[in-house]
Amino acid sequence: MAKKSKADVAAREHARRMRWWHEARFGMFVHWGLYSQLERHEWVMNRERIPVREYEKLADTWKPEPRPARDWARLAKKAGMKYMVMTTKHHEGFCLWDTKQTDYCAAKRGPGRDLVREYVEACREFGLKIGFYYSLMDWHHPDGARCARDEKARRRFLDFTQGCVGELMSNYGKIDVLWYDVSWPLPTPEAWESRKMTRMVRRLQPHIIVNNRAQLPEDFDTPEEYVELFELPEEGRSWEACMTFNGSWGYQPAPPEDWRSVREVLKLLANFTAGGGNLLLNIGPKADGSVPELATERLTAIGKWLKKYGEALYGEVDRCRRRVEWMPKGWWTAKNNGRTAYFWCSRWPGTELAIGGLRTTVKKASFLTTGKPIEFEQTRDRLVLKGLPKSNPDRIAGVTVIKLECASKLRQVLGSGYVVL
Repeated sequence: MAKKSKADVAAREHARRMRWWHEARFGMFVHWGLYSQLERHEWVMNRERIPVREYEKLADTWKPEPRPARDWARLAKKAGMKYMVMTTKHHEGFCLWDTKQTDYCAAKRGPGRDLVREYVEACREFGLKIGFYYSLMDWHHPDGARCARDEKARRRFLDFTQGCVGELMSNYGKIDVLWYDVSWPLPTPEAWESRKMTRMVRRLQPHIIVNNRAQLPEDFDTPEEYVELFELPEEGRSWEACMTFNGSWGYQPAPPEDWRSVREVLKLLANFTAGGGNLLLNIGPKADGSVPELATERLTAIGKWLKKYGEALYGEVDRCRRRVEWMPKGWWTAKNNGRTAYFWCSRWPGTELAIGGLRTTVKKASFLTTGKPIEFEQTRDRLVLKGLPKSNPDRIAGVTVIKLECASKLRQVLGSGYVVL
């Protein structure tokens, strides 16, 4: 038997660590910090040039309600999310855990307790995988900017950073995701000592997955707010799109029309899944920890829909984005090496639905929720589903999933020109 190379062993180990994450598809991002009190975006300190000494006062006035993370985790579970990622320290530099690295933290200032521990306990209570966000950039630390031009400052700041990350990886049991952010101002992973830090992380948390924002590729890419679906991350790279719910990561009042609708979130889920990616959808709790009503309302509806149609999203779903084309009536996902196709019909056509360009023979069509067969006719270039209800049968979001059992891998070829075959 041929001896496995180190690359083969590493690839197999990576696939094992990533399996749960790929099958989860949907997670909750939580941005919560001192900025939540000001209700003017999480970048408020920078955008409004609030002096450090003035901003520091927020550390003593922040008095969140007891254990709000239980409400977030309960909502995430109800929404069909499988994991959470919370900001343990955002760019403002305030640490939400009981740290030995600084007194500028939740345990020693206004909250008077370890908010990260409460979050971890809530995730475990509701059976969710646990992710920690950590901002490398730090507007509060005296060496946070100076480290780029002063070697002694760089050493102090790296000791602080590695100390913080080490505590997060050591003090809370098993952690599933480490989500770095903004590696300003140091220009290289060598300057950040990113490899050294990641070795420490993996020694402390062997099963953890790490994102790409410490200037190393690591386990997955993180496109933010905008994803060009026809220019997806390269094949073979895992990716997760992090998206705001209403245009702001931290809490900021927003009118209903600024919030993503239930249908829009379902479209993101379908298209990201078809492209081999995950959706990390953000909520920005208020300063007291309560979740904005619109977030609760819309996530609850999404959860009801996923409870009915989750087969089309969760588990071993195929990357099929480049094997199907855009359709005015809905979106695709696929499983079983493309032999099981799911058409998420969001614009109901009436009693007949025509799908052009399929390069596979359809053996069976049915409604996903009931299994009720759908009559169909298929010619060389056209599938027509017949006898459908006059209106969309889905009463939650107006998105009904039709399941197609195919003889071969799903493939659709249409192009821009009209050609009769």
